[in-house]
Amino acid sequence: MLELKILGFLSEGPLHGYELRRRINELDGPGSHLSEGSLYPALARLEKVGLLVRTDEPGARGRPRKRLEITAAGRERLLDLLRHPAEVDIASQPRFLVLLAFLSRLPDPAEREAVLRRRLAVLREPAPAFFYDDGAPRRSSTEPDPYRRGMIRIVAASRRAEIDWLEQVLAAPADEAGTTPDSQVPECRPRHPEPLP
Repeated sequence: MLELKILGFLSEGPLHGYELRRRINELDGPGSHLSEGSLYPALARLEKVGLLVRTDEPGARGRPRKRLEITAAGRERLLDLLRHPAEVDIASQPRFLVLLAFLSRLPDPAEREAVLRRRLAVLREPAPAFFYDDGAPRRSSTEPDPYRRGMIRIVAASRRAEIDWLEQVLAAPADEAGTTPDSQVPECRPRHPEPLP
C-alpha cells in the first residue's frame, strides 16, 4: 500500500519527502508513524524504476531540498493499482480506505464503480466473527463480556454504514465529467436499519 500512497499523493502535485511522509501519516490515522527508514528506500525504488523523479531546489538555509514528482509511468502505475486492486485491498477496511482516498484519480466512472461494487460484494458476504463457541460465531446478544460485545456492535454498525454509503454512491447518477456531484453523495446514514448482531 505504500506505493499506492506515494503515487497517489504525488499525483496531486510535487512534494518534498517530509510533506509526503506527513500526508501518509495523516491518512493512516492516529498512532501510525511511517519511518524515514521505510519511506526513503521505497522512494529510491520507485525512482529507480522511473515512477517518480527527484529534483533539487534551493532550501531555506542554502542546502538543496529534494522535490518529488510523479512521472507519466508513475501515473500509469497508479491507475493500474486502482483499476486492479488485490483481493486483500478490497477485503481489508484499512486497505480499502487507502484505495478510496485516491479512487477519484481513475478517469473512467465505470472503473471506479467496478472497484466499489467489489467492496460491496465483500461486505454483503457473512461477516467474519472475532469470537466463536464450538465453531459457531458469537453474536453480541450472546457475548457475556461487555467490551467484546461493544467491539462486535461497533464493527457491525460500521459495516452497515459502509454498505449504505456504497449503495447510495452506486445509485447516484454520474455527471458529464464522470464524477458524482457531492450534493448527490449523502453522508453515511443508514437507510434501512438492521438489528445489531
